Amino acid sequence: MARRRSSKGRRYSAGAQKTVGSAMRRAKSGTLKAGRGRRGSVTSRKQAIAIGMSEARAKGQKVPAKRRSRRSRSRS
Repeated sequence: MARRRSSKGRRYSAGAQKTVGSAMRRAKSGTLKAGRGRRGSVTSRKQAIAIGMSEARAKGQKVPAKRRSRRSRSRS
């Protein structure tokens, strides 16, 4: 049975895609920095995408919210 695509529209805006692409290019050239002090350069592809998405969110572009981590419930 084939899955039907939902008609909710695009999850990411075109501007967000450009921002993430820019972060990927900066990571490849070695100018993308990670961390609060921006010390180390990014080597992981996933990290570069995450930084790009974070930058897009800061600009107010259409990007889904971060996934919330599930906390284990306290045992009694």
